[in-house]
Amino acid sequence: MAEPDPRGAGETTGPREVISPGAGGAMSMAAGEAETLEGGPLPGSADSGKARSLWSDAWHDLRRNPVFLVSALVILFLLLIAVWPSLIAGGNPLQCDLAKAQDGPAPGHPFGFDAQGCDVYTRTVHGARASITVGVCATTGAALLGSVLGGLAGYYGGWWDGLLSRLADVFFGIPIILGGLVFLSVVTGASIWPVVGFIVLLGWPQIARIARGSVVTAKQHDYVQAARALGASDGRLLLRHIAPNAVAPVIVVATIALGTYIALEATLSFIGVGLRPPTVSWGIDISNASTLIRNSPHMLLWPAGALSLTVLAFIMLGDAVRDALDPKLR
Repeated sequence: MAEPDPRGAGETTGPREVISPGAGGAMSMAAGEAETLEGGPLPGSADSGKARSLWSDAWHDLRRNPVFLVSALVILFLLLIAVWPSLIAGGNPLQCDLAKAQDGPAPGHPFGFDAQGCDVYTRTVHGARASITVGVCATTGAALLGSVLGGLAGYYGGWWDGLLSRLADVFFGIPIILGGLVFLSVVTGASIWPVVGFIVLLGWPQIARIARGSVVTAKQHDYVQAARALGASDGRLLLRHIAPNAVAPVIVVATIALGTYIALEATLSFIGVGLRPPTVSWGIDISNASTLIRNSPHMLLWPAGALSLTVLAFIMLGDAVRDALDPKLR
């Protein structure tokens, strides 16, 4: 009869076996548990990498979106000719020859001539400056004003929120075309700033509502409550914690609105209350060519095509940015 081992049943008589990392899967199980507890892969694993922020993740998606790439290239080209129109059109858009009025394309004049004998190609290229300037300035003004007012209303709430909501309802009730006829008809001069001011006046309520909703959502997050409990001031909470996490919807709406504002400027110029001669604008050229479309369709085709392409490019850019910044659409 065998005697029991005096060292105990749980001890082995020989040296302990060393388990290699891949022998029994113990290391794999530990690595999996560590990834679960830490919320990510181990530093030495194949899937390790620094987590991307919302903005870096959005840029990562945008670079692979053909819609964004095409629209961005078109917009960069339009901005280039708006800043430097003589790069591709060296003529003077105000130099006209009545002897060539309504003539079709000719050597050196691929788009023909308008009713005053001006080169349509030169006016189309130079018209990008006024239209894009109005769109960019109006969008910037509406975004800044709407973001500040809407952000303060969403953060403080109370009577300030109610006052802003009722004020926005008043501006939402003003028809854009009728408001433009009333507001711009009393303004004299050919400057772009009255048009910019009118668009900002009617455009900020939309941005304000978007900003208000984003701030109301962001201020309820735990990190904002923790910063408040640690004694952070209202200014620090707004600028450091809430604004960076609430600005994405404002950027999306502003990008799409930019194309809409360019079309609105052309509409106001078409009916005679927007930009006025001698300012060169697509809306002015479309208005001058509208009565001669049967005899000289080229006068309307090119400025209208440039306007449509610009508006479409900004709307496509806004859609691509929205898809990249909204996690629910992924």
